[in-house]
Amino acid sequence: MISLEEMLKLAVEKSASDIFLVVGQPVSFKINGVIEKQEKQILLPDELSVLIDRFYVLAGRNNQNRELGDDDFSISVPHVGRFRVNVFKQRGSWGAVLRVVNFELPHVQIMGIPQTILDIGKKQKGLILVTGSAGSGKSTTLAYIIDKINRSRNCHILTLEDPIEFLHAHNKSIVSQREIGIDSANYSRALKAALREAPDVILIGEMRDLETIEIAMTAAETGHLVLSTLHTVGAANTIDRIVDVFPPEQQQQIRFQLSMVLEAVISQQLIPTVNGKLAPAFEILKVNNAVRTLIRDGKVHQIPATIATSKEDGMIAMDDSILKLYKDGKIDENDALYHCINQDAMRRSLRK
Repeated sequence: MISLEEMLKLAVEKSASDIFLVVGQPVSFKINGVIEKQEKQILLPDELSVLIDRFYVLAGRNNQNRELGDDDFSISVPHVGRFRVNVFKQRGSWGAVLRVVNFELPHVQIMGIPQTILDIGKKQKGLILVTGSAGSGKSTTLAYIIDKINRSRNCHILTLEDPIEFLHAHNKSIVSQREIGIDSANYSRALKAALREAPDVILIGEMRDLETIEIAMTAAETGHLVLSTLHTVGAANTIDRIVDVFPPEQQQQIRFQLSMVLEAVISQQLIPTVNGKLAPAFEILKVNNAVRTLIRDGKVHQIPATIATSKEDGMIAMDDSILKLYKDGKIDENDALYHCINQDAMRRSLRK
């Protein structure tokens, strides 16, 4: 079997996004959204168990953390790179998936992130959410927003991540990065402490529970710029998800609070391109007075129509973003139809 160092180095050289280590399968890399087996030899349970023990040694992490059947942490290998590790048990054997973390962000134009999204980081306070399914590039988009703030603003940026995915060097800002599970027990504890650490900007890797959402909204209300992610698709679904986390008797109050603090929702997905790569498509909601009223009145189902009629304000609908990728020759018709929201409308647009 390929050595650990050789495997990690090869993944970085091939620009893999993920490494899959599963019993009964060879070492496999995900490259441009496609899983490719790297050798013929399959992984045996004992081999994989030894490999996973090495991950814990590299991370300086207690091996007992995996007693519940899964664990998240990160490792750094000198002269190779940084990797986010998820260890899990399946059918009695251990497996792992590693996300390859880049030390440096590629140029923003290469990644296809529009300037409109970077400019959202100019907000001084409020809540900004980046949403999408797992692996849709949410963390990458947030990293570019944080990088833009770091290069342009004199402030204290505090990130709470599980685990840390991108390392930010201090620039005009001071950047403090805390890893959940290593530097703090959980998001809610770290977020409570964050309010005493004089941050101007707080990045929360994921808003997972009611307490974290509650504290995040309070932080946004008290003059901080808070950025976070949710596993939702679309601004309307995102707002509904937040409200639905709370008990029914609190939901009207939360709608009002959310209408006051929410500044933007960026929803994204990655679509395979004609040249075998991935291109991001975005829905961008900028929260103006009309949107605040819709949130407060529980009429979030009208938000997509507001986005469609507010292009001059920098908003964009997901299907418009997908259509542009198609017209620019980056994606084909099948992928445009598969990833769009309204297939009938997309078919009509593709025929024009």
